Amino acid sequence: MKKQTTITFALLTISLTAFAGKMERDYVTKEVAPTIATAQSTLQSSCGCAVNITLDQDNLKSMDELRGARYIVQHIAEGAQKYCTDAPSKKAICQLKTLTLTKAKPAGFSFNNGAGVASTDGQQSCSWEQITRVLDK
Repeated sequence: MKKQTTITFALLTISLTAFAGKMERDYVTKEVAPTIATAQSTLQSSCGCAVNITLDQDNLKSMDELRGARYIVQHIAEGAQKYCTDAPSKKAICQLKTLTLTKAKPAGFSFNNGAGVASTDGQQSCSWEQITRVLDK
């Protein structure tokens, strides 16, 4: 898990240097990446599944969009602890193998074959409830 987190930080830092200003790079490094690591760790400890969470660096460029992405992973970290309290809930969440944070209108969540996409439009962001509604059918 530590190696995966280190790789995630490195990829986020390298990929964002291509288009983002210093303020955006600093925000990703100091706020978004640690929150992603917390969400991944919480999903592992509370639900028992490793989910690889990545930023869609080609689409998330503004501070508002990056804040939206951070809100999504905050919702995940907070929600997973309360949600994964029984085997069926854990099974539902553990269908998710990868999660991409991106920009889309309207903000929401989609899922297909283990891959989830959670989006923000810079004003609204995907909630934990949207994620669980799709996964726990």
